[in-house]
Amino acid sequence: MEKLIGQTSVPIQGYAMYEIEKIFNRIIQRVNINLRDLAFDVSPFVRDHINLEKMSEFYAFYGITTDIPLNLKFIHSGLAGSYFLGNCRISNSLLYKSDIRGDELKRKGDTFQYKHFSIDLAKDELIDIETSALIKTLVHNYSHDPETPERFFIKDTLALDYSNIHGAPSDGCFLGSFATIDLTTMSDCVIGQYSYIQAGEINHLNVEPGTIWVNSPGQFNFLYQYPIERLKQYIHCSPEKGPTGLLIDFIEARKDAFNTIFDAVNLEDTIKVPENASLDRYAVVLPSTTISENVLVAQRAYLENSYLGRGANAQEHCFIINSRLEGGNVTAHGAKIIEADLDEAVFVGFNSFLFGKPAHRLTIGKGCVIMPHTIIDSEEALSIPQDTLVWGLVTNQQELQENSISLENLKKIETHTNQGNMFFEGSGSTFVQAFKDRIQHILEVNGAFFHEHNV
Repeated sequence: MEKLIGQTSVPIQGYAMYEIEKIFNRIIQRVNINLRDLAFDVSPFVRDHINLEKMSEFYAFYGITTDIPLNLKFIHSGLAGSYFLGNCRISNSLLYKSDIRGDELKRKGDTFQYKHFSIDLAKDELIDIETSALIKTLVHNYSHDPETPERFFIKDTLALDYSNIHGAPSDGCFLGSFATIDLTTMSDCVIGQYSYIQAGEINHLNVEPGTIWVNSPGQFNFLYQYPIERLKQYIHCSPEKGPTGLLIDFIEARKDAFNTIFDAVNLEDTIKVPENASLDRYAVVLPSTTISENVLVAQRAYLENSYLGRGANAQEHCFIINSRLEGGNVTAHGAKIIEADLDEAVFVGFNSFLFGKPAHRLTIGKGCVIMPHTIIDSEEALSIPQDTLVWGLVTNQQELQENSISLENLKKIETHTNQGNMFFEGSGSTFVQAFKDRIQHILEVNGAFFHEHNV
């Protein structure tokens, strides 16, 4: 069969690619228009490094649950291998193996609390993606923007490999590989690769690669900048080569393990899982792995030869290999834990890379907080004391001392402090409490305390 384009007849397969390329060019144009004041051109970073033919190699699928009304609307869109759950509307967009998770979307009749404002919702919240391309990008949670509590929008945005858009409405933005925007509304911004931003609302910013910024105006401000030249060995994105580095290589080396679970209709259970644990159908679990009670393993997580204690969780795109998590652990989206032993209640933030070695394992004490986008890659054994905050790039004991602080000492800070490339100002106790509250919330909604409150 053929389709007429102008005065030329082309095969249907060719016509489909023609339409995909037309959408892609429109997306590039719209993003560039939004970024004109920053004089940033996304074209060199995407035109030669995004294989549009992949759009025809995968199928999208939709999760159905009695807790969320079925509601989807796709218009003139390439969805590739995306997973949808919740109230979603996608138009004039390209989604390639992205996860669109709406299991925490707000519902009609809910009250959204923002500071001292109480906002009643008149309708169910909607994830609305328009004129955007999300390449292996995780979209999760719900809008924290008080101006749009019923609409989590992603518009005129390009996001590259393994970026996270977590409760973060976006208009006219570009996200580099492994960038994370968390609970932040963006407008006309460039977020460099491996940057993590949680800042409420940002506009017209060009964020350098490797920027870790957690800001709550009037309360605290945490800022760390990776040494750019050293970061490049882990992740670098150039117009000439696209995304490269150890993080890309690590995932590419294991991507074939996911082919089986996505190609097969029925899979045999490989391990025994307690009735009150949750193992997603689209997670990879390799021998010899133990999943304890109240554990959550999300889709596209990868577990190999590891132990997950009671109430631990492995969120989307996590890798846990040859490691032991004692329980109550949070492994946030995209985090990687290799050859490590984690005591109870350790939090490992988004896209962190904890790379212990078989002969020199990494040990992390009880109650530690590993900041999002932390890299620990040491050829010597490292032991992190309990209740410690760790950030940045750590490759030896000296760098661990420079890039960590006990939570008790952090709580004592009331003005400011700096260590190496890290600057903190504001209330340390408020910062610590905010993290602890969020960790507790994550554990609760993920079922870590299932039945415990009724005992």
